[in-house]
Amino acid sequence: MKCSPRLSCPKREGLKLDSILITQGKYIASAVKKEQYPEIKRKEIVFIGRSNVGKSSLINSLSRTKNLARVSGRPGKTQTINFYELGAKILNQEKRIDFYLVDLPGYGYAHTGKRQRKIWARFIEEYLLTSEELQFVCHLMDIRHKPMVSDIEMFRWLLKHGLPVLVIATKADKLSRSIRDKNIAIMRQILGVEDLDILPYSSTKNEGRSELLDVIANVLIE
Repeated sequence: MKCSPRLSCPKREGLKLDSILITQGKYIASAVKKEQYPEIKRKEIVFIGRSNVGKSSLINSLSRTKNLARVSGRPGKTQTINFYELGAKILNQEKRIDFYLVDLPGYGYAHTGKRQRKIWARFIEEYLLTSEELQFVCHLMDIRHKPMVSDIEMFRWLLKHGLPVLVIATKADKLSRSIRDKNIAIMRQILGVEDLDILPYSSTKNEGRSELLDVIANVLIE
């Protein structure tokens, strides 16, 4: 995984694809403040993106647990930080490793009230800046469109605070290979990181799943 000197990101070195098997997936907790976070501490893989970008679908694809994260046709429905526990059997590791997928509320939904957006921003920022178990942030963007202002602002905010970021281009099955490659190049240009590694993902076809699990496996065994 290539990274700019300005960008901290998770690495995909050391393991082969399909070296990790997800053995369970379950909902653990919803939170808007620290006191509501799970009591048992585990490594956390975080998902953030615009409303309706496909976070819930990706979590269900990754866990292969139907409806683990509820998919809604109404953007902005997720209003809490949701924790899901997954179990992973990793190649050459004797014991199963349990970890959390953390789903953050979507940003950029115009019909969400200004007051509510401020509340979301406050508890999302608190979580991102204070979590001691956060391993990296999966920043989801729709591959069919150019990054919007809110995407760019969030990406720059994550970099500013030194958070490891993996950009995931969702809904990759909606485009041909040539258009997909073109749009990824545009995303790199707009985000301002020429060698940024962007992972195309299709929750419908599970494309990109093995690659993302490989990244997760590396951070779990570090």
